[in-house]
Amino acid sequence: MKKFSKIAGISTAVFLIAASLAGCGTKAVGTETTGGGFTPGTYEGTAKGFGGEVTAKVTLSETEITSVELAGEGETPNIGGAAMEKIQALVVEKQTTNVDAVAGATVTSDAAFEAMNAALTSAGVDPAKLTGIEPEKAVVSEETIETDVVIIGAGGAGMTAAITAKQEGLDVIILEKMPMIGGNTVKATGGMNAADTKYQKESGIEDSVQTFIDDTMKGGYDINNPELVRVMAEKSAAAIDWLDTINAALSKVSFSGGATNARIHAPDDGSGVGGYLVEAFSAQLKALNIPVYLDTKATEIIIEDGIVTGVKAESEDAGYTIRAKAVILATGGFGANEELYTKYREDLKGFVTTNTPGATGDGLVMAEAIGAALVDVDQIQIHPTVEQTTSIMVTEGVRGDGAILVNQEGKRFINELLTRDVVSEAVISQNGGYAYIIFDQQLRDNLKAVEKYVAANIVEEGATIEKLAEKINVDPAVLATTLAAWNEAVAAGNDTGFERATGMEHDLATAPYYAIKIAPGVHHTMGGVKINTSCEVLSADGKVIPGLFAAGEVTGGIHGGNRIGGNAVADIVVFGRIAGQSASAAVLGES
Repeated sequence: MKKFSKIAGISTAVFLIAASLAGCGTKAVGTETTGGGFTPGTYEGTAKGFGGEVTAKVTLSETEITSVELAGEGETPNIGGAAMEKIQALVVEKQTTNVDAVAGATVTSDAAFEAMNAALTSAGVDPAKLTGIEPEKAVVSEETIETDVVIIGAGGAGMTAAITAKQEGLDVIILEKMPMIGGNTVKATGGMNAADTKYQKESGIEDSVQTFIDDTMKGGYDINNPELVRVMAEKSAAAIDWLDTINAALSKVSFSGGATNARIHAPDDGSGVGGYLVEAFSAQLKALNIPVYLDTKATEIIIEDGIVTGVKAESEDAGYTIRAKAVILATGGFGANEELYTKYREDLKGFVTTNTPGATGDGLVMAEAIGAALVDVDQIQIHPTVEQTTSIMVTEGVRGDGAILVNQEGKRFINELLTRDVVSEAVISQNGGYAYIIFDQQLRDNLKAVEKYVAANIVEEGATIEKLAEKINVDPAVLATTLAAWNEAVAAGNDTGFERATGMEHDLATAPYYAIKIAPGVHHTMGGVKINTSCEVLSADGKVIPGLFAAGEVTGGIHGGNRIGGNAVADIVVFGRIAGQSASAAVLGES
């Protein structure tokens, strides 16, 4: 059995292959030097990545590339960081920089190739002439593995379920088809909604479980399953407390669209919640010795005599039959599968997506194949603030901390903190179908997530609001008037123009000023596999499918017709824990 124990990056198996090839004397083909091969030494190159500079150190012997070290402090650890680990190993393995980019980390991959090629060029090597080697293909083996619980998907819900089940004393395996963990969770930037928490109480914020329920049902147009919504709300504060126990405190509380009260919990320094949680979950997986099979795709749920008994999966070099007493689906949604989401919503054809490439609906397909019911699959959310050239979603926290939206005429046109569907439609209706988020230095200083947008080069800056207006081709006088009116509304606590009542604690009066051009993009698929409050998957006739559980975006019924910002993280943590607990109870009940 080959365990991919390297959780956030390439597998141990690949590292071993790379190491053996590096010492096998295989000669790479390069430009001629006085010695007829490479000039030994370590050479450096740099390139711009997703979040800043990526550096490459390439070490050469006379005959081969002996090592590659890639680094980029601004790259997302579980996306860009994992991609760099995989690429550097592949380059040593194949003795060429002509290797595949890592899916889901194209910008970082391209920067890594550029930096490595610059290093090679400085060594007198023409990267284009490195023809490389093709290692012998390993014989595909067929393996059978037995475990207590197998979890399909290493996103936030899957990792939460795995940690919970392991803490209950069970043997757990995670399958992940992508080369890194995190799923869509790693892209979450806002926070986690929770009601009646200790952090709200410490800040003097009055909130209640019932208000959380009412906001979620209203935001979802009452399509939601009220029982699931109640469970999410009632268990949200305990989920916040649980995160504290795994060094993932979400202590900063602010407003988010669709919420009556300040309820969205985020890291204290304003970091994006997704990357922050994935790092914490990853540390727990390592501490608990939970194996993660990366680059391993589940292909079939095994069901025998009406009971789920395992999963079939495949990687490049092995096919697996995994026998388990419980299976947890945590494969995420289908927001990266245009063919599938346009099957339900033709009007979304051509929209950009904020989803990672792995969000293709595999779990829905496998579950439906064994008779699972689907619910609300036509309910697909578009997020209003997506930068179109990079598909970067600008967190709701920017508006929640006081930013405004203006159109090309420089005017506000909507209460920026209404539900996502309403704001999205308002943006689409503007001239050109886009708008600008406007904010100031004070907001940037207090929301760390903004730095990623700056590093990604999607932010325009102006020393004054008029200078900013010139950069985005908006009438300076109109934008200045709009900003002055907004600041007056904040001071008065009364937004007479659009009746905004939240996210008005700070005005926009601290130069310099910033703008990000945005338009809507496909963001979240509210529908999915039908579950009950114990996360048991239900069949088309409403019966429990024994042995099968599900949590996270692969499920439907929680968010109804529109997901409130901050509820996705509540969903994955609350129901991820429930799935882990329910699977554990089922397993322990058998023994």
